Amino acid sequence: MDIIVCVKSVPFTQEVDLLIDESKKDVEKDMLPYVINEWDNYAMEEALVIKEKMGGTVGAITIGNQNDEKVLRRCLAMGADRAIRVDPGPAQMDGFIISRVLAEVIKGLEFDLILTGVQADDDNNGIIGPMLAEQLGIARSSVVTSILIEGDKATIKTELEGGTDEVSIISLPALMTIQTGINTPRYVSMMAVRKAGKKKLDVISLEKLNLSQDDLAQCLITEELFLPPETEGTQFIEGEPEQVAEQLIKIIKEKGGAI
Repeated sequence: MDIIVCVKSVPFTQEVDLLIDESKKDVEKDMLPYVINEWDNYAMEEALVIKEKMGGTVGAITIGNQNDEKVLRRCLAMGADRAIRVDPGPAQMDGFIISRVLAEVIKGLEFDLILTGVQADDDNNGIIGPMLAEQLGIARSSVVTSILIEGDKATIKTELEGGTDEVSIISLPALMTIQTGINTPRYVSMMAVRKAGKKKLDVISLEKLNLSQDDLAQCLITEELFLPPETEGTQFIEGEPEQVAEQLIKIIKEKGGAI
């Protein structure tokens, strides 16, 4: 079972007051540490669990600069067999371009299964996995919480709205986006990190891929980022039910709502 896991390096923003940068198209990241995307961490662990049960290989792939190799090193320390970094250079990449680039690299590799996280922790983007599957022409399933592989098929459980689950069977090769909670990612020791630091990484330049300028043309352009406007906070309405209902209707109408 050959598995490829797509991972991303994201800024660690918990307990940090985010500031918009001068371009007003991104947040200031200079002082933020970078970590593996949480959902991708679960995807890598699931790939390793399947490998330990069935044998095979696990490869990690990311798009980023040299600093993003830390995430790949962590995947190698967890137990991945191979790591690939695609160097985008100065190219501006949206979700569609990222899926095209990943597809171009992955189609030259052996794989039975591709795993990604459900979404990215920095921009909440959850479109890479489905678009990558479309680019490769393979089956896919999103928000997967359980995987059982038998032969060339997998029985999977996916999370639906309203707290319900769905069990289905999918043919391999396939792509699955992994939800948090599917497993418990393993602890990575300092010794494993040191050993991973000596392993070879494959680096591919964007210019070396068979992609045209049209393939790299942005479909999604960020015009501006801004912080949510400050409001007066919660308003408590007191009184008898009839009085509360009357005040509530008045507030909704003042805000432009329909009754």
